[in-house]
Amino acid sequence: MEWQIYPKMNTHLFLRNPENTEIGKKIINIGAQLISENGIEFFTFKKLADAIGSTEATIYRYFENKHKLLTYIVDGYWYWLDYQVVFHTNNIASAQQKLEIIIAILTSQQPQTANQHFINKAHLQKIIITDSSKTYLTHQVTEHNKNQLFKPYKDLCARISQIILGLKPDYKFSKSLSSSLIEIAHFQEFFMINLPSLTDFGNDKDLKNLQYFLHSLVFGSLK
Repeated sequence: MEWQIYPKMNTHLFLRNPENTEIGKKIINIGAQLISENGIEFFTFKKLADAIGSTEATIYRYFENKHKLLTYIVDGYWYWLDYQVVFHTNNIASAQQKLEIIIAILTSQQPQTANQHFINKAHLQKIIITDSSKTYLTHQVTEHNKNQLFKPYKDLCARISQIILGLKPDYKFSKSLSSSLIEIAHFQEFFMINLPSLTDFGNDKDLKNLQYFLHSLVFGSLK
């Protein structure tokens, strides 16, 4: 299914809302593509300006720096993932079944399609795997946290944590297990692609073994 929601992005992330103009949407969509292809280290506003046929000055009217742009893109993914969790577990009563669905979502290949309003989901997923931790592994993390730049990720983890407690109310580490589940899913997929000797899955493109591993990790912890 296509993501057809419009999340309200944190105003501390941008100087001018990119969703309000066509050039703003290009900055987000093409920016995500370039970061996905080259990584945030080699991404510059000059390269983005050349790609969209504009100027660096125009981009700086929307974003203070490339870190804010990256965080905007990453937050968009967390909103999208949270929406998937809510949508697919909404009418499910069983907490165990909900967790199984979440594991399936985390180990599924995202749709390749995109429209003019949304970033290509494949680009988003690749950025999450390779660059999402760089949004908070900075010296400004305390300030950014005060400005709630990480709220979409926290909300997702809190939602999964509550589902874990729904299965085992006396479990003491629901928040840690929630965030670990998300991070392990992404890091193991990165290792599968780039450092396969750090996994037991090799180049398992359908992610079935990773799904089984996460299932064992979560439900083994909750026994």
